[in-house]
Amino acid sequence: MRTMWKGAIRFGLVYIPIKLYTATENKDVRLRMLHKDCMAPVSYTRTCTKCGKAIQNEDIIKGYEYAPEQFVAISEEEIHDLQDDPDKSIEIVNFVNLNEIDPIYFEKSYFIGPDTGTAAKAYALLREAIESTNKIGIANIILRQKQHLAAIRSYGNGLIMETLYYPDEVRSVSAVPGIGEIAAPIEKKELNIAAQLIDQLTETFKPENYKDDYREKLEKLIADKVAGIKPEKKEPARKSKDVIDLLSALEASVKETKPKKRTARRRKTS
Repeated sequence: MRTMWKGAIRFGLVYIPIKLYTATENKDVRLRMLHKDCMAPVSYTRTCTKCGKAIQNEDIIKGYEYAPEQFVAISEEEIHDLQDDPDKSIEIVNFVNLNEIDPIYFEKSYFIGPDTGTAAKAYALLREAIESTNKIGIANIILRQKQHLAAIRSYGNGLIMETLYYPDEVRSVSAVPGIGEIAAPIEKKELNIAAQLIDQLTETFKPENYKDDYREKLEKLIADKVAGIKPEKKEPARKSKDVIDLLSALEASVKETKPKKRTARRRKTS
């Protein structure tokens, strides 16, 4: 596993050298853009929108568009000077309960590993303390020239850090069209049947039970085409039955998902 960041966790006066490793990976199948006549990849050149010239990397700077077609240049040095923590550390500012953070705030996960053998004891102490108190640490970190809020918690026999969105980065659900118009009263019978349906569909979460069906089909399509096998034509989707009302839909769903009873075998009598 490749290290993507190296620094330290600051926990009070404790300094723990650590490394970060990306905890997840994108398994999407990458399709290239091709010229259909030559079946060759399409390349893109960086050109200036004003003079039309091709631009080399050394001639490119960063800037912010503060008004239409009006920019102010921001240098790498100026960006670096804005960073409060030049020694690359994760500063834990406080501890909270995990259930106090709504999942909408979670962004990306990183495994935390000790950097050196001497850091192992302090690392193990922090992990054990977090796990025994059932708390998570809230920290600040700068990754790729951007400050992040992060949550540090125990995970298996190690630690994991999850970057969080700031409050102003999370949109309000009240902005969703139609949400404010939901005022229809819910019938008790409908609610009871809906709860019954949820109960019948409830089971222990096992990640291995779920898979990306689309990706598997795409990988098979690619393998078949490489092997010269003609793709199978997709059968037309079945039309769903028209449901008269919500109650009928709920009752039909409960009936469809209801576990089938096993018929007991009769014992033979001598």
